[in-house]
Amino acid sequence: MSNESQHAQKILDNASCLYDANAIADAVMILANAISEKLKESNPVVITIMNGGLIPAGMILPHLDFPLQCDYLHASRYRGKTSGGELDWIVKPQAELKGRAVLIIDDILDEGITLQAILDYCSKQGASSVYSCVLVEKLHDRKKGCKKADFIGLQVDDVYVFGCGMDYKGYLRNVAGIYAVNE
Repeated sequence: MSNESQHAQKILDNASCLYDANAIADAVMILANAISEKLKESNPVVITIMNGGLIPAGMILPHLDFPLQCDYLHASRYRGKTSGGELDWIVKPQAELKGRAVLIIDDILDEGITLQAILDYCSKQGASSVYSCVLVEKLHDRKKGCKKADFIGLQVDDVYVFGCGMDYKGYLRNVAGIYAVNE
């Protein structure tokens, strides 16, 4: 085991579980129902933000029982770190967004800078409407970009969290719960 993975295991071993798999499954169903109600007639393009949105999208999409197209983008301010820097566009969506409803799925709304840049990008591409969905919203007053997502699964206090797509230094996205770091 590498030093990094040993450290990640230690973080997991000492973390506090905020939401278990059952609570997350309940939140996913509530999200899917709300999204379906709003977008079922709109022929949306659903865009997953990589890497964090991968797991939330994988949990939500099977419950959206209407025609949609999927795409992804990869934009990051973190690049394996615990604090954000400049936005780096790694992959832009390939789907035609002009005249389409767009749903962006991500793991967490923290400061909202990345999410706002992505929402603005989709609007500039001519999307008829752009919606945001996050599994987790972090509660604090430091939001500088997107202040509120359209669809929110769960809320957490202003602590460092991981699991269900959210990482700790590139690790622990795969954990089937949402945990707070206790260092």
